Amino acid sequence: MQNGQPSRTALGAAIQRAAHQTLDSANIFEDAFARVLLGREADALIEAASADPAQRQMRTFMAARSRFAEDCLNAAVSRGVRQLAILGAGLDTFSLRNPHATQGLRVFEVDHPATQAWKRGRIAEAGLTPPASLTFAPVDFERQSLAEALGAAGFQPTQPAFFHWLGVVPYLPRDAISAILRFVASVPRTEVVFDYSEPLENYPPERRGHVAAVAARAAALGEPWLSYFDPSELSRDLHERGFQQQEDLGLADIAVRYLGAPKRDATGEAGPHVIHARRID
Repeated sequence: MQNGQPSRTALGAAIQRAAHQTLDSANIFEDAFARVLLGREADALIEAASADPAQRQMRTFMAARSRFAEDCLNAAVSRGVRQLAILGAGLDTFSLRNPHATQGLRVFEVDHPATQAWKRGRIAEAGLTPPASLTFAPVDFERQSLAEALGAAGFQPTQPAFFHWLGVVPYLPRDAISAILRFVASVPRTEVVFDYSEPLENYPPERRGHVAAVAARAAALGEPWLSYFDPSELSRDLHERGFQQQEDLGLADIAVRYLGAPKRDATGEAGPHVIHARRID
């Protein structure tokens, strides 16, 4: 992202979540505040997103990753987790919708200071007040310690926690990703959901041009894709970090789970993934 400017990809993700509410009738993921935080520009932004049919698959994936993350969080809360850290929160609205606030779920939104200031301005412009269960924790993932930022915000590293980490991993270098996973794995009975992209060579030749074009658009916004993961290698790495339970959804799995596609049609073709990893000790 550009210095002193909010994340352009965070805005793009917010537009897709809002567009899903109207263009797809929220058939995967309901978010009553997605459109609200776009402000007066909401209609124009959603119309622009709908004009490109190629955006539909991306919109479906973004809706599904949010639904998957919140479904996993619901299960974690039922197991007693009372801390949620949203890493790279952007315009995510869970903190405004938190159905577990009365159960004591604290939400820590972690993001770059410029993006976080932009979001707080959007919340104020919408006439909303941040709930008492929400704490903002500004941090630059590449230059500051996540542990220090969360600790300063009141996060308890000795208590179980759920980490919601969507739309961030592809934009970080491997060493930054490794450092964050190291901290996440240090928290007892920790859980994390994040999305990632496979390397270009995993795609069939006929799809590589499209994937490269999507990456080029992100780079043109000043937020290039920096890290890719092969699913089997990532799974081994997470196991080595102590994440005994994992569930990884690719596009075909998402179609089966959320769109009613026949299970027999699910294939292992390369694409974006969203994964849930959990330590049970």
